[in-house]
Amino acid sequence: MAASLREKQVVAIKKILNLNAPLVNSSTTEPVWKVLVYDKYGQDVISPVLAVKELRDLGVTLHMPLHAVRNTVPDAPAIYLCVPSDDNLRRICQDLADNVYDSYYFNFLAPISRQKLELLATAALQANCAASIKKVFDQYVHFISLEKDMFVLRHHDNETTSYYALNRGDVKDTEMDVMINSMVDSLFAVCVTLGTVPIIRCPRNNAAEMVAERLDRRLRENVRDARSSLFSGETLAGGQYAFQRPLLVVLDRNMDLATPLHHTWTYQALAHDVLDLRLNRVTVEETVGEDERRQTKTKTFDLAPTDEFWQQHKGSPFPMVAEAVQEELDKYRASEGEVKQLKHAMGLDGESDEAISLLSDNTAKLTSAVSSLPELLERKRLIDAHTTIATAILEHIKRRKLDAYFETEEKLLSRAAPERPLVELLRDPEMGSAADALRLFLMHYVSAEEVSSTELEQCVQALSERGADLSAVQFAKRWRMYNRMPTSANQYLGGGTKTVNMFSKLMSQGSQFVMEGVKNLVVKKHNLPVTRIVDALMEQKSLPEVEEFRYLDPKLLRPPGSEAQGARSRNTFQEAVVFVVGGGNYIEYQNLVDYTKSKTGTATKRVIYGCSDLQNASQFLKQLGQLGTEMQ
Repeated sequence: MAASLREKQVVAIKKILNLNAPLVNSSTTEPVWKVLVYDKYGQDVISPVLAVKELRDLGVTLHMPLHAVRNTVPDAPAIYLCVPSDDNLRRICQDLADNVYDSYYFNFLAPISRQKLELLATAALQANCAASIKKVFDQYVHFISLEKDMFVLRHHDNETTSYYALNRGDVKDTEMDVMINSMVDSLFAVCVTLGTVPIIRCPRNNAAEMVAERLDRRLRENVRDARSSLFSGETLAGGQYAFQRPLLVVLDRNMDLATPLHHTWTYQALAHDVLDLRLNRVTVEETVGEDERRQTKTKTFDLAPTDEFWQQHKGSPFPMVAEAVQEELDKYRASEGEVKQLKHAMGLDGESDEAISLLSDNTAKLTSAVSSLPELLERKRLIDAHTTIATAILEHIKRRKLDAYFETEEKLLSRAAPERPLVELLRDPEMGSAADALRLFLMHYVSAEEVSSTELEQCVQALSERGADLSAVQFAKRWRMYNRMPTSANQYLGGGTKTVNMFSKLMSQGSQFVMEGVKNLVVKKHNLPVTRIVDALMEQKSLPEVEEFRYLDPKLLRPPGSEAQGARSRNTFQEAVVFVVGGGNYIEYQNLVDYTKSKTGTATKRVIYGCSDLQNASQFLKQLGQLGTEMQ
C-alpha cells in the first residue's frame, strides 16, 4: 500500500529535523542534538504529526517559538521552520546579530523571494556569521495533516481564507489575490509531498476556478523546468499513464451550505461540533463537586494516531461509541480484578515500589487479559479519556435535543416529512438553543427545491420569537438567488435514519452512560453533494453538477486558455484529492471515508479530503451572520 499523505509529510519533516539529511535507521547512530525554532505556522504543521517524545528521539532537545525570549545556546545547531514573513525575517536577523546559536538551518514553509534572501545574506555578513548558515531551504510542507487522508491549510489566521473572507461584498482584488495565492502555495506543497502531478477538475466562475487555474500554471511551469522540477519522476507525456495519476477536484463552499450547518451524529464530527476540538486535541469542561462546592475543571486530551479506540470509532454513530466505551470499561475492570488477584496470590497487596517491581518481574504470570501493567495503565488512561469526552457529548445531546435535530434534518434532506411540522419545531423552547433552531431552518431553506413565501414568513417569525439572530437568513436569501448549483432532483436522497429500540449494553445498572431519553439512531448510508461530485468525476458518470466542470492537465503542452482534449476521456480514477475552498468539516470527510469503504471492487479507491480551513457549525453560522449584516 502506498504511503499516505500524512506519512509522506512526516518523512519530509523528519528529514528537516535531521539537518536536511535522509534518516538512517540505525540504533548505533547517536542523533545530533539540536534546537527547533518555529513560528505559529510551523508549530501547526508539526504538532498534529509529531509528539514531544518523537522530537526528542530525533535529537530535538529544545523547541521554542521564534518570537519568544530565547537564551543563547552555544555549540548547538538550530533548525528554523517558519514562513518568510517580514516579522520573522527581522527576528532571524536579530538572532544572527546576537549570535544565539552555533549554526543555522533555515527551512521556509513558503518560497522565499530573492529580495528577502539578499536581506538575510546582508544580515549574516554584518553579523560576521555567514559561515554559520549551513543551509537555506524552501520546504513544501505548508499544510496540516489531521488524518492520514485529511489536511487543512490553516489553523492560525484561518480567517484569512474563510468563507466570510472570500464572499464578503467589499473584498478587494488585491486581497482576493493574496488569499488565492496562499491556497495555491499550500496545494502545490501537497502535490510535491505526494510526488505527483494531478489532473485538475473544477467548477466555473468562482474562487475554486481561480485556485485551480493558478495551481495548473504553477505545476506546468515547474514540470517544464527540467533543472529545478520538483517532480523528477514525472514525464511530460500528458496522456501516458494518465490512469495512474490522481484527480484533484477543487470545489467551492457555495456548492453546499447545508452540510456545514448539519447537526451530526458521529463521534469525531460531534466532538468538533459541541466541544473544542482543534489540531487533534479536544478540550472538555468537567463539573466536579456538589452544590456550592461545584467547580469547573478543564481537561485536554490528544486524539493521537496511536489511540486505537479513537481510530476505530471516530466515524461511528454516538450510541455505538457509548456502547464501545462501556465494553472497554467492563474489560478493563475484569483485567484489573485479575491483576489484583494475582498481586494477592503473590503477597503483594501493597502499592510499594517493591511490590510493583516484583510484579513487573513476574509479568509472565499475568493472564491473557493483559500482558503487562504498563499496558493496563495505558488502557485505563484511554478509557478514562473517552469516558470523559463521550459523557460531555452526551450532556450536549440531552440538553440540546441533538438526536431530534439530527433525525429531523436527515428527513428534510431526504425529502421526507418530519414527525412534527417545521414551524412547530422552531417554536419549541425545549428544542435546544435559538442557534440550533436557526441551523435547522437554514439547512432546510438552502437545500429545499421550493420554499413558499408563507412558510418562509412563518419560520422567520418563529425564529424571531426564539430570539435568533436573523442576519444569516438575509444572506441565505441572496445565496438561493445567485449561487445554487444545478442539481439532480435527488441530490440528498438516500439519507435518513432508523431507530434501534434498545441500547442493550447501556441499560445495565453499572453503565457509565445514562442514555434515557436519547434515541438510538443508526445513520442510513448516503452520499453528500461533495461525495456525489467526486464519485461522478472519478467514475466518469453523467451528473448535472459536473457537466460544466473544467479539465486542466498541467502536463499537456497547450496554449493558455484552451481546454484539454482529454476532458471527455473515459479513464476512471483510483485516487483523488478533493479540496474545498471556503472551509470544510468532518461531516464531509467522514462521508468520503464511508464512500471509499463501500467501494469493494478489485482496486481500492483512495480519496484525500482537504479544505482551506476547518469550521464547526457555530463558526460557520457566525460567518453567514456577518455576511448578512453587511447586506443591511
